[in-house]
Amino acid sequence: MSSLVLDASVALCWLFDDQATAYTESVLDRLVGGDTVVAPALWPFEIANVVTLAERRRIVNPAQAAVFFQTLGQLSIAVDRAGIEHIFSAVLETARRYRLSAYDAGYLELALRESLPLATVDAVLRNAARAAGVAMV
Repeated sequence: MSSLVLDASVALCWLFDDQATAYTESVLDRLVGGDTVVAPALWPFEIANVVTLAERRRIVNPAQAAVFFQTLGQLSIAVDRAGIEHIFSAVLETARRYRLSAYDAGYLELALRESLPLATVDAVLRNAARAAGVAMV
């Protein structure tokens, strides 16, 4: 059973030293300690996209990216397999209701559906989660 919904914004802080905080490190500590987390299906694409852009901008190199991906691979991160119909209904409705991007709505909808707290450093998503009654990590 999962303990929280993990937003890419938190996981990416583990790659970029200048973005790591006590909060993001505490979430990582939970995963290293054995917690299982869940993320929407777009999560791996979001992570890969940011890493690709960071490599192009020479913020990280491929070796650093490889270590980051190896770390992620050792953590218990489940990717939600909600079907496309679900995205076009529940996620879209969540985006409309809370004025979020469909990407952010995917995290919020998953937290609502699974009754799980949300780990994010995204202020807009955090505010929407609070408005929706979702607990924050």
